[in-house]
Amino acid sequence: MGKLGVIGGMGPLATELLYRRIIEKTDAKCDQEHIDMIILSHASMPDRTKAIKSGDTHEVFTALLSDAKMLENNGADAIAIPCNTSHFFWKPLQAEMEIPVINMVRKTVERIKKNNENIKKVGLLATDGTLYTGIYKHECEKLEIECVYPDEETQKQVMNIIYNRIKAGDNGSPEDFTKIDEFLKNAGCEAAILACTELSCFSQIHSLGSFYVDALDVLCEEAILMCGGKVKATADKK
Repeated sequence: MGKLGVIGGMGPLATELLYRRIIEKTDAKCDQEHIDMIILSHASMPDRTKAIKSGDTHEVFTALLSDAKMLENNGADAIAIPCNTSHFFWKPLQAEMEIPVINMVRKTVERIKKNNENIKKVGLLATDGTLYTGIYKHECEKLEIECVYPDEETQKQVMNIIYNRIKAGDNGSPEDFTKIDEFLKNAGCEAAILACTELSCFSQIHSLGSFYVDALDVLCEEAILMCGGKVKATADKK
């Protein structure tokens, strides 16, 4: 089987969650049936949202490329980045690599369309940086899906959960999510994407239900398959 390289640390909890979910989602009866992984937790990576919104992205891209090359040079056959905002850099990063960098954004939108070919409207919960880049909106439009952004007040609550709760080491509470859930459903969304790995951590603690499609789950399953492993049947149906 192939070896997975992970550019992690953005944030550390999300990287730990990716590792655990890959293990849990792999159909394996012994150690040797799990995929090999090289995990780089680059927690000192500059903030992606700040870099993108300021337009000063050179430092972040240079660091991502250096990490990706290090993983490639150490035998990785594919790379996963458990950070949605970092996928703003996916195209130039992939152009410099000899191995595939899994596009979590594209694979997540494709999964939603595959699960419901008639879906028309999907909500997006992400950092300000991810919303600003339009990376999810672009992938949704390619499949004729309307991508709904939160309004200003709802987005402030999304960012509060990401930065002031999960990144700060606070689990938060289900009440933190109430107004977000109400906004999405009142907007007519048929599903919503958890497009920030801190929201994946929040969902791990406070189950949000099948309405929410976790991009980290999609990344985990794609990574297992790309490296020659098998996804458990229950996970494959998600």
